[in-house]
Amino acid sequence: MSPQAIAILVLAVVFLIATTRSVNMGALAFAAAFGVGTLVADMDADAIFAVFPGDLFVVLVGVTYLFAIAKANGTTDWLVRAAIRLVGGRLVLVPWVMFVITAALTAIGAVSPAAVAIVAPLALGLAAEYRISPLLMGAMVVHGAQAGGFSPISVYGSIVNGIVAREGVPGNEVVLFLASLVANLVIAAVVFVVCGGLRLTGAPPARQFVDTSGEPAPAPTGGAGQAPDDTRRLTPARGATLAALVVLVVCALGFDLDVGLTALTLAVLLSVVWPDTSKKAIGQVTWPTVLLICGILTYVGVMQEMGTIDYAGNAVSGVGVPLLAALLICYIGAVVSAFASSVGIMGALIPLAVPFLLEGTVGPVAMISALAVASTVVDVSPFSTNGALVLANAQDVDRDRFFRQLLGYGGIIVAVAPAAVWLMLVVPGFG
Repeated sequence: MSPQAIAILVLAVVFLIATTRSVNMGALAFAAAFGVGTLVADMDADAIFAVFPGDLFVVLVGVTYLFAIAKANGTTDWLVRAAIRLVGGRLVLVPWVMFVITAALTAIGAVSPAAVAIVAPLALGLAAEYRISPLLMGAMVVHGAQAGGFSPISVYGSIVNGIVAREGVPGNEVVLFLASLVANLVIAAVVFVVCGGLRLTGAPPARQFVDTSGEPAPAPTGGAGQAPDDTRRLTPARGATLAALVVLVVCALGFDLDVGLTALTLAVLLSVVWPDTSKKAIGQVTWPTVLLICGILTYVGVMQEMGTIDYAGNAVSGVGVPLLAALLICYIGAVVSAFASSVGIMGALIPLAVPFLLEGTVGPVAMISALAVASTVVDVSPFSTNGALVLANAQDVDRDRFFRQLLGYGGIIVAVAPAAVWLMLVVPGFG
């Protein structure tokens, strides 16, 4: 067996073990990079460290640290409840509020599971209280998280755009973002209609967000020692955090400053002024995600040094029909992501597809966008983190039945979404 084939086989084993044994995929990938790099590729430790993605490490830590501060000081809770009060608690709009809020959270830097973990408990609680379909509410939360997940300053967007830039493949940050936004918006609209969202028109508003006079009322926080309207108040810390998020957007998009370094600087400034909050926030940085993506990309770097990327690209090209090969890659991303890490599979598949993309037979911008959407839109599966969070937060439901509903819905998305994005993006030859 060739060294390149061994490297690909080890990558498959890494995904298999991570999926079946609940071991962090990044930790496995670091071990694989050391083992394969040393024993198969004859690389020393310095050569392995040289392929560590330091730039993405800073992006992941900086953006998630800033968002963790926003969560710790109550900014994210304030945003969620303010948005529901803004629509007067109208039930027909509540699922869309959940969609927009989770989209906004991921767009400004929240990791998708973190955004879902914040919004899902409130969303599923409202679903149980007001007899809204939990599948509808859960799907709106997850698809909202994916809709904003590929903004230029988001974690997923930074990862994909960073990989594309490192591999020298043509990319377009705006197309990537809009592809995910539109795809998830369309799916959410279909789910809203099919799962009875239109029947909520004219229903009485959510009582805890509207008082008897019809004016928006403060929502209870449930926190010990807090004032009843604490989540309604825009405290100095929350105002400063919102300003920091705006500054991040302006600096990244308007002045082309590095997202990771800018976010980390803003997070440090907030920490200096409110040190107690930063102590809580540092523990909420999504270190497992940092480990995952850095480990996967380090192993991919080892594979690249071995010539495995060219080897795999030539194998994909050997399919003979470029459009068919593109569809196959999208389905691989979707099926694996339904059970494993979406960001992990993107980190592995995009580099493996680089030689195929550089041939020019398929538009690289369209292909990367299609792969990104296909690999993340399936996160409604109950085996994925987002789907599991929805299942765990469902209230007053038969969990076995709800699990089957999520599984069936996830299966439909896996079967339909890759072909749909391939047909809409890749076949027309965009990019």
